[in-house]
Amino acid sequence: MSDNEGSAELTSLRQSIDNIDAAVIHMLAERFKFTQQVGRLKATTGLPPSDPEREKVQIARLRVLAEESHLDPAFAEKFLNFIVAEVIHHHEQIASTGTIDTA
Repeated sequence: MSDNEGSAELTSLRQSIDNIDAAVIHMLAERFKFTQQVGRLKATTGLPPSDPEREKVQIARLRVLAEESHLDPAFAEKFLNFIVAEVIHHHEQIASTGTIDTA
């Protein structure tokens, strides 16, 4: 493979990665729209911001999906834990202020 061919392939691969990154961001934005609705519902019904049993089930489910997709389950769990922590933070903000600080 020539340098030009390698460079063109690298550019193409990076474009595909960029497209996937954009899709991930859009999907996360949609996910957070729904979790914010959950947060508002929890706040109006007096439910706690965190649901440890639901989180446990989701982690187990995601680990299986990761294994089926040949993705490191430990990485998938860390990723979900990061997202869940942010969701809980949002739910706490909604419960205390009625809104989310996105700045």
